Amino acid sequence: MKSHDALTSQMQTAQKTSGIPGALKTLEASATSVDEKSALLYNLERGELLRLDHKYNDSTQAFLLADSKVKEWEESTKTNPQKMLSMLGAGTISERLKVYEGQDYEKVWLTTRLALNRVAAGDLDNARVDIKRTHEREALIAEYRAKETAAAEEEAKSKGKGAVGKEINGYPVETLNDPEVLALKNGYQNALSHYLAGFLYEVMNEPGMAAPGYRKAIELKPETGVLEEGLRGLDARTSFTHKRRQRMTDVLFLVEAGDAPARKPRAFTVPVPTPGGLRTVSISYPTIEPSTDPLLTNLSVAGREFKLEKVVDVNVMARRALKDEMPGMVFRGVTRALVKGVMQDQLQKNAGLLGALVGSIASAVTEQADDRLWRMLPGRVYVARGYLPEGEHKIQINGRDFNINVKVNGQYAIVPLRLYDKDVLVGDVGNFGALAEQPLVAVADIKPAAASA
Repeated sequence: MKSHDALTSQMQTAQKTSGIPGALKTLEASATSVDEKSALLYNLERGELLRLDHKYNDSTQAFLLADSKVKEWEESTKTNPQKMLSMLGAGTISERLKVYEGQDYEKVWLTTRLALNRVAAGDLDNARVDIKRTHEREALIAEYRAKETAAAEEEAKSKGKGAVGKEINGYPVETLNDPEVLALKNGYQNALSHYLAGFLYEVMNEPGMAAPGYRKAIELKPETGVLEEGLRGLDARTSFTHKRRQRMTDVLFLVEAGDAPARKPRAFTVPVPTPGGLRTVSISYPTIEPSTDPLLTNLSVAGREFKLEKVVDVNVMARRALKDEMPGMVFRGVTRALVKGVMQDQLQKNAGLLGALVGSIASAVTEQADDRLWRMLPGRVYVARGYLPEGEHKIQINGRDFNINVKVNGQYAIVPLRLYDKDVLVGDVGNFGALAEQPLVAVADIKPAAASA
């Protein structure tokens, strides 16, 4: 029944005083048993903190432990889907007692994070494996969630839950139905994962594999200039002539900002029918407030201005995931309400008002919404792309000088940046390929890879 939101607050407090190592120490102190240290969410959070601390090998090992749990879930959905679907009603006492399987978008982010760790280590072969698994994982999630929704509806009908109703009076439905949430195709695919797949395939000189990645990114985040240019300029950038003429590094900037949102429990009361008449029972559901973080718009480097375009908003994805999850969550909540209503009725019959009071208190204490989410993920991800001369360059974001420099060289580079608690953390730059030694044309003749002012 632990609150993950409370643990995250402790980690963030420790980070302010002792940096990333302090947050990591707080997280590790929260896991005392072997099971807790092998848990999915623990290793997701630990892997991200280690990544922010530039400990990429340790981060990858933590992510692989988390990935093993996701693989167990995947195998169960393939080999025994009925068993998985039968667990829909497992939250009879509390949602927090269910095994945490991870949000669907977290499962996709996991393989993307693994790929970025490989890029930092210059391991393109394993990065290729990770991005391929991203596509396979998305297909499996889509198939399973369709079955889950159908099973939840059948379970609700069979147990007569329709008599209680599906509406939750007082729930802030506007947070789940705003235009940004509804605009998402689903709650698990993101444009960054597919654009990154396209970019890495391009780096590996596989334009035929790169095109679908760029195309899918555009489908998920239409009317985004940097994504559209990724596909539009692919043939020109991968041509033999272009590579012989290329005299600057094609740089992809991944700028992450803020933190993933929190799920805040909120209590509601619903009337449930019992043999002794209607009783009021407490039910708790999670809510997610929209982000109020200021948007990033531009990146300055080497005397050039690059437009930062938002390609992922984890807050919006989390709200979309919650919206998709709410029907099943409501069904389970109603089941608990019916069970607890009958329990209170029986306690009052057998032990009078004191029994009813004890039942009411027990119901309220155990009714806690599940607040588990991968909280160390960034809140938003922005992308910029363009050509830069080889060498070290100072970077400014939104006109602010954070006193950071990055070094790029070769044909391609991936520069990861994370705005974290008023600072900018610069990840290890992935540099790939080599430019020809003797210039054949002037630098000014090279067309930028993406829109830049």
